[in-house]
Amino acid sequence: MKKTLFLFSLALAGAPAFGADLLQVYRDAIEYDAQFASARAAHDAGQEKLPQGRAGLLPVISASASTVWNDADFQRRMPGAGTVDAQYNSNGYQITLTQPIFRWQNIEQYRQGKLAVAVADAQFSQAKQDLVLRVSQAYFDVLLAQDSLELAQAQKKAISEQLEAAKRNFEVGTATITDTHEAQARHDLATAQELAAQNDLEIKRHALRQVIGKVPDALARLRPQVQLQRPQPDDMAKWAEAAEAGSPLVQAQEAALEIAEREIGKQRAGHLPTLDLVATRGRSSATGSLTAGIAGPGYDSHAATVGVQLTLPIFAGGAVMSRDREAVALREKARADLDNTRRGAALGARQAYLGVTNGMAQVRAFEQALVSSQSALESNKLGYEVGVRINIDVLNAQQQLYATRRDLAKARYDTLIAQLRLKSAAGSLGEDDVQAINALLEK
Repeated sequence: MKKTLFLFSLALAGAPAFGADLLQVYRDAIEYDAQFASARAAHDAGQEKLPQGRAGLLPVISASASTVWNDADFQRRMPGAGTVDAQYNSNGYQITLTQPIFRWQNIEQYRQGKLAVAVADAQFSQAKQDLVLRVSQAYFDVLLAQDSLELAQAQKKAISEQLEAAKRNFEVGTATITDTHEAQARHDLATAQELAAQNDLEIKRHALRQVIGKVPDALARLRPQVQLQRPQPDDMAKWAEAAEAGSPLVQAQEAALEIAEREIGKQRAGHLPTLDLVATRGRSSATGSLTAGIAGPGYDSHAATVGVQLTLPIFAGGAVMSRDREAVALREKARADLDNTRRGAALGARQAYLGVTNGMAQVRAFEQALVSSQSALESNKLGYEVGVRINIDVLNAQQQLYATRRDLAKARYDTLIAQLRLKSAAGSLGEDDVQAINALLEK
C-alpha cells in the first residue's frame, strides 16, 4: 500500500498543479470535459434538422448530359431490299427544375425539423446542468477526502499521545498492560484508516482531473461557519410543479411527442396527391450519319418545357396504412414516455428538496453533537487522570469526536449538492448557482 501511494504521489508531482475554486474548476470543465464536448457536438448536429426539413419545400435543380455512339442495322420489308447500316454520334443535356407546390409530407417534415431543434436545445440544456452537478460532486468529493485524511491523521496523533500515556502509567504502576494493548490496537487501526484515506484522496483527485484535465494542487474550502439557506420557495409542491414544467428532460419529451404527432400526419399524407411545378430546358444533337456509305445530315435541337405534374397514389400494397398504424402506436409510446418523465422530474425535485431540508437539520444536529463530543472527550480525559475513567473510555470519546467532525463535513457538502440537484430538477441550474456556492468558499 505504501509503495502504491508513493507512486500516486510521484504521478501527481510530475503533473501540472494549480489552485482553484469551484467556479474556476467549472469553467475548466466546460473546455475540457469529454462528455460535455459530446453533448455540444450532438447539439450542433441537431441544429441541422431545420435546414434539412426546409429543403423539402424548396426547388430541386438537376442537370444531366449524355453522349452516345450509335451503330444500327435495319432492313426494309420489301422484296430484294438490302440491309441499311447507320452510324452516328448523338449528344444531349437537360436541366430540370422541380418546385413542390403541394406535398403534405414535406410540410410535416419541415415542422418536425423545427421540433427536432427544440429537442436538441433541451438536451443540451440538460447537459449543461449535468456538468454543473458532476463538477460540483467531484469538487466536494475531493474536499471531503481531504477532510477525512486530516481527521484520520489528527486522530492517529491523539491516539499516539494516549498510547504513550498508557505506557508511562504502566511503567509507574498506575495502569494495567490492558490499557497499553487497547491503545496500541486503536493506533494500528488508525494507521490503516489513514492509509485508506490517503488512497481515497488520490482517487478523488484523479476523478476531478478526468473532468478538468488538470491535477488540483489546492482547492478552496468551505468556510467553517457558513450558514446554509433553505430553498426558495420553501414549498416542496411548488418545486415539484416547476420540475414538471421546466425540466429540460420534460421539455425534450414534449417536443418528441409533437414530432410523433406530426409523423402521423406525414404518413397519412401518403394517401394524398402531390403537385409539382416542373420546368426543363435541354439540347440534343447528332452528327451526320453514314448510311450505305453515303453521308446523311445531322441535327441540333433545343427544347424548353414548363408544366405541372400531379401524382395520385392509388395502392401501395398496404404500406401506407401500416406506417400510419405504426406512427399512432409510436405517438402513444411518446405520450407514455412524457408522463413517465414528468413523474420522474417531480420525484427528483421532491427528493432533492428533502435532501436540502433534512441535510440542514443534520448539519445543526452534528454541530450540536460536535460540541457534546468535545465536552465528553475532555471529561473522559480528566476522569482518566484522576482514576475514575479507564483508557478505553478516552479512546472511544476520541473516536466519537473525529467521526462527528467527518459526518458534519459530509452533511454540509451533501446539502450543497442537494441544493444544486433541486435547481437542476426544476431546470433552473446555471453558472449563477455555481457562483453562489463559490461565494461560500474561503478566499
